[in-house]
Amino acid sequence: MTAELILKLAGGVPAAFAACLGFGIVFNLRGKTLVFASIGGALGWLVYLLASGFAGDLQRYLLATVAITIYAEIMARVQKTPVTAYLVVSLLPLVPGGGIYYTMRYFVSGDTGMFIETGLHTLAIAGALAAGILPVSSLVRLYGQFKKHRLAVN
Repeated sequence: MTAELILKLAGGVPAAFAACLGFGIVFNLRGKTLVFASIGGALGWLVYLLASGFAGDLQRYLLATVAITIYAEIMARVQKTPVTAYLVVSLLPLVPGGGIYYTMRYFVSGDTGMFIETGLHTLAIAGALAAGILPVSSLVRLYGQFKKHRLAVN
């Protein structure tokens, strides 16, 4: 690990936790659910930063989203809370807010080339987030259906 990555980890992971904590309060999460959802955000940002050594931008978003979704599915079962309580708050550090802002800025200023480039990249990030959630949630749901069907047969 490089010194630059260590600095990003030391500052970024606690900042992601704090941001998710504040966002969770807005979403009316309380107690353990708030803390565990914030830990999910820190986990996602940790995976995103650690993957910078071997993966491109969109692949890092995908890997971090898969990690967050697995964590959210596990915590939802452990805490008997809906998955969305963990997933929505934990994904906050990965949401491409800057990309959305700059896309609109280029649109308003009339810079069509940068508007299209930034807009497509932001859309690709959103697609990577969706592509990370979909397979994990689908596999968990399939497992639940299989388990339910197997118990009904026996």
